[in-house]
Amino acid sequence: MSTYRSDTPYYRPNLFGGFSFFPPVIKWLLIGNVAIWVLTDLFLAPFVVDGVRIGGAGGVITYFFALWPVGVNFWPWQIFTYMFMHGGFGHLFFNMLALWMFGMELENTWGSRKFLTYYLACGVGGAVANLLVSPWLGQTAPTVGASGAVFGALIAFGLLFPDRPILLYFLVPVRAKFFVAGYIALELLYGVMGTADGIAHFAHLGGAAVGFVYTLVITGKIPLGVWARRVDKGSVYGTGQRYQRKHEEVLDAKFYDIRSGKQMNEGAEDQQEIVDAILDKISLSGYQSLTDEEKRILNEASKRMN
Repeated sequence: MSTYRSDTPYYRPNLFGGFSFFPPVIKWLLIGNVAIWVLTDLFLAPFVVDGVRIGGAGGVITYFFALWPVGVNFWPWQIFTYMFMHGGFGHLFFNMLALWMFGMELENTWGSRKFLTYYLACGVGGAVANLLVSPWLGQTAPTVGASGAVFGALIAFGLLFPDRPILLYFLVPVRAKFFVAGYIALELLYGVMGTADGIAHFAHLGGAAVGFVYTLVITGKIPLGVWARRVDKGSVYGTGQRYQRKHEEVLDAKFYDIRSGKQMNEGAEDQQEIVDAILDKISLSGYQSLTDEEKRILNEASKRMN
């Protein structure tokens, strides 16, 4: 879990505690990806029926649900199913760790419905990019992994929290905007050089590109009128304009209603004031600076909105 502590300026992962307030989409994505890997790569891998392997690399499941190049073994559903399959424990672990670190705060600020739509859109964008580029690279092997969708989450985090320091390798503080820019530059370099490392770099870049445009649309940076408002409808966090609040305004936010245990049952106006105060606190210090009571109230508000 990603933590932004009040006594340190660094954003760093914290793998202990807080599961009761885990956002539902992130939680089920983690559970689903791990369960599918265990089922296909561990449990079903040894099984062979009529000389045909069921799970694991080269198995029937890979044949039908991994993302194959067009003309090789491509089926339309693969642009969705490929992102829930992984090529090994390390591949799964680092994708899920990144999803946990960067996606959790996005879901808690956007709301579950919008985050899920965003995640899937980035994953599909990665698939389309890989399908378009694979003929030029002579690719005939299938692509698996949630990396395209995860790169979309990384891009959104960098756009929404550009100055949030991230502890690189848990030691070196790097601002989110520089971390994201450097990562994308490396992916582009490796993709253009065509390194034979077995990594679908253009799937990563496709997910990042879709995430970049999508985030600019739903935060109002690219005005698309009614469509943008419909996409944004239902989010607790609105269009993201709260990130533009001045530091002085945030300092003036009042939290006494929350700390005294006041419940959100005193009318719509009082409820909105409490949610606004919590969101102001998030914009200043991050989601993990909230108390358990504040997280509970925000979670309930998100469920009502979605």
